[in-house]
Amino acid sequence: MCKCADYTIHSAHHHHGWDHSIPPVQTVAPGTTIEFECVDSAAGQFNFDSTVADVTALDFSKINPVTGPVFIDGAEPGDAVKITIEGFKPSGFGWTANIPGFGLLADQFKDPALHIWKYDPQTMAPSLFSKYGKVPLKPFAGTIGLAPAEPGLHSVVPPRRVGGNLDIRDLAAGTTLYLPVEVAGGLFSIGDTHAAQGDGEVCGTAIESPMNATVTLDLVKQANLETPHFTTPGPVTNHLDVKGYEVTTGIGTDLMTGARDAVRRMVDWLGKTQGMSAVDAYMLCSVCGDLRISEIVDQPNWVVSFYFPRIVFE
Repeated sequence: MCKCADYTIHSAHHHHGWDHSIPPVQTVAPGTTIEFECVDSAAGQFNFDSTVADVTALDFSKINPVTGPVFIDGAEPGDAVKITIEGFKPSGFGWTANIPGFGLLADQFKDPALHIWKYDPQTMAPSLFSKYGKVPLKPFAGTIGLAPAEPGLHSVVPPRRVGGNLDIRDLAAGTTLYLPVEVAGGLFSIGDTHAAQGDGEVCGTAIESPMNATVTLDLVKQANLETPHFTTPGPVTNHLDVKGYEVTTGIGTDLMTGARDAVRRMVDWLGKTQGMSAVDAYMLCSVCGDLRISEIVDQPNWVVSFYFPRIVFE
């Protein structure tokens, strides 16, 4: 159960891009707990009746809205905002898409694709991916950050030293995140909520899902962080570890090429063993499979591995 919030920031208070000139919607004291209503990363452009045609029609000016910003009293450059992630209230609706031109294997998957998810927001039981298997769920916020000091409007898409579109699936309930402050008040915003995602989010989307996020905002004076730092409350993958993994690898002199090769080989393996189309396998990899650097010292070749959880098919 989420900690009771002192304030609620409604989804109407969302913005596109980071800009420290955006007026805060609320000013709070350190230690305040806030519930944020977060829209999904497509800003509501998909629903249960959406089709693949809606992927082609996406308005990219609306992508990755974040709710906020919130001004934290006393936050100054050099400090860190301590964000305790209290919990989430999922909606039961989600989507995963292959968006042309986006994703690790964009050159191989040039056609749009869409999968609509329906899940139980109370039990958060694993959700069915067509006829192929069920994906364990783990809600988190893909985009969580502060405003940068550099003036002007900056895209939400790339992550930054002040946070932003981190897409770290372990920023889930119970995790504590520390973000470096660059402007007075920090100006905290959050959005891009996911019901599940694999490490790497390889096709570019996870189970994108609107939901409420409750966080407690505190302050660490003169922390002088260079980049985000977080602490998890316990194991981070035990919801997927139970039945083990199938693992493919990419080996060579370039980590990005290795990552692409490992994912491509898993897509091929899923097609051969599960009868999946390549694009379905690619999207499924994005929501539950993990890219890992297995070796980076035995030059000139490095090893990247892609772990696919066997529990999905059992």
